Formats: sequence, C-alpha cells, structure tokens
Amino acid sequence: MNDLTILILTAASIGIFHTITGPDHYLPFIVMSRAKNWSQSKTFLITVACGLGHVASSVIIGFIGLTLGVVLSKLTFIEGIRGNIAAWLLIGFGLAYTVWGFHRIFIKKQHVHEHIHESGELHTHSHDHQVGHAHVHNEKGKTMTPWVLFLIFVFGPCEPLIPILMYPAAKNSVLGVVLVVLVFGIATIGTMTTVVMTSLWSLKRISFKPLERFSHVIAGLTIFSSGMAIQFLGL
Repeated sequence: MNDLTILILTAASIGIFHTITGPDHYLPFIVMSRAKNWSQSKTFLITVACGLGHVASSVIIGFIGLTLGVVLSKLTFIEGIRGNIAAWLLIGFGLAYTVWGFHRIFIKKQHVHEHIHESGELHTHSHDHQVGHAHVHNEKGKTMTPWVLFLIFVFGPCEPLIPILMYPAAKNSVLGVVLVVLVFGIATIGTMTTVVMTSLWSLKRISFKPLERFSHVIAGLTIFSSGMAIQFLGL
C-alpha cells in the first residue's frame, strides 16, 4: 500500500506538471475560444473531450504494449513518433489558420464604389465581400475546428504515463493500474480545464478591442508557435 500511495501521488504530480509545462495543453483552447467567441460551456466541453482523447490514446497503447509484452523502450519510441506527428499537425493547423485569418481580414475590408446615375448625380456606397455568404464559412469553421483539435490531441502522447503504468502492471496489481490511469487522467484534464477557464476569466477583464480584427491571426500564430516550441524546443 505504501508503494501504491507513492505511485498515485507521483501520477497526480506528474499529470499536473506535464500539463502546466506543455503550452499545447491549454493555449489552443484559450486563443480559439477568444477568436471564435465560444461560450464557457462549449470551451469546457471541447477541452475535456480533447483531454480525454489525449490520455485515452496513451492508455490504449500502454495496455496493448503490456498485453503483448512490448518492452518500455519500444513503447517510448512509438510515443515519440506520435509526439512528432502531433507537433507537426499543430504547426500545420496554426499556419493554415493564420493564413485564413489574414484572408478573412482582407475579404472583410470595405470597398467604396462610385456610381453615376442618369441624372449625372454621383453616388457612393461601401460594402465588404463577406456579407451575404459569411454564414456558410462560419458554420463550417465552427464545426471543423473542435474536431481538428481533438484529432491533434489524440495523436499527442502522454509521455510520462506509460512508464508509470509499467510499474504496477509488473507487480500484477490491477488496482494499481486502474488507479494510476484514473489519477493521471483526472490530474491532466483537471489542470487543462482549470488553466483554460481561469485564463479566459482573466482575459475578459482586459479590453482587446483594437486587436479584435486580428483575433484569428493571433490565434493561428499562437497555435503555430506552440507546435514549433514542442517540435524544436522539446516543451
């Protein structure tokens, strides 16, 4: 029981620490929620869903590895490959969203047109290219973005989980395996949602009106930077 208690405390502390030190665990949700004006409940649900996919994918791989007797080094190698894929997906999504953000700014820019009536009177009016069909793109964006984030987080591995999981499994402790998974998952997802919701609550008290036009570009660049930091800085 002493070993199990230490293992559970380790799982909880590592779950919290690896989430806080990994900006990809919360920055995408913060910036996308701000850019797309998600409600608090929607942001919370998307964060939890992505967190579940993030933890569950490593749990499944861990259990398959344990069942087949795969050594820890091979499982770590597999998780490393998944981590590279997730980082590049994050980079690609961030870059694509940044380009879309700049495009959105461009097509929303108003133009002034001049018309001369038969009477010789000069008439001017302004318009933008998004009016009249904006709902099509907005609905598609609202539908796709959470799924893209979920896919990225499914590929994203929980590197510390499998080594922790191996110890109770080696001791043939089913209770230990279950408790480690539950505690690590709760710690990880709980930290993700806490950081995201607290950050959004704090940001609501700051006026970003001059930057609202660039909100999608900022969101894309932030996600892109998170992916670059993971891939090249090992965060």
